[in-house]
Amino acid sequence: MASSRTAAAVFESDLLYRSLVWLDVRLASVFALGLPLVLLVWAALRRETALVRLLTIYWKVASLLLVALLLLTDRRPLGYALLVIAPLMIVASLWFWVDLNEELADLPPWRPLPLTLRLWRWSLTVLALLGAGLATTALPCLGGGAALERTLCRAWLEAPQGIHGGVDRVFDFVFGADWTPAVAAFVGYLALVGYGVGLLQWLLVRLPKQGRVAGEF
Repeated sequence: MASSRTAAAVFESDLLYRSLVWLDVRLASVFALGLPLVLLVWAALRRETALVRLLTIYWKVASLLLVALLLLTDRRPLGYALLVIAPLMIVASLWFWVDLNEELADLPPWRPLPLTLRLWRWSLTVLALLGAGLATTALPCLGGGAALERTLCRAWLEAPQGIHGGVDRVFDFVFGADWTPAVAAFVGYLALVGYGVGLLQWLLVRLPKQGRVAGEF
């Protein structure tokens, strides 16, 4: 009887954890992908240069989430670390820039576009911090090997591998070739190297010269 109760408790705990992970994925799809894309198009049509600049920087930084997705497709442990790092960098990219913050503050707060962007920025900040906190629970998966078979590790693999299946079908239809997990991981590592080079260039060259000014980031 005791063993059955323990098994039921573990099952309920695993189910709750998977539900939280999927909730994080769905919220990220809306607030980290859908809304900023709409806002970028909206800002471009209204020719709000400060907002376009902020959203352009956001997309550059948020591309690290795509790198994590590619690595997790092939069960690469480094992807779990990026799940923590990427949301924190996104939050930094939204609030770091003095010039963009001042220009946004000068926009009439009742106008639909600035109001929507402010609401999105605060909402994404809260969700990103909560998502990074949830992702820290998967850091034991960095050990790889048998650790990846744990429920908390497999929960984070479900969405990337599900997306991979859809991309593979499209890739096969368009190019007549397979988009394998190994190819996805290879592309992810290349993108991570490029991301790292760009970040180091900004940290070592542009940041000392420009400070917290968006400039040519």
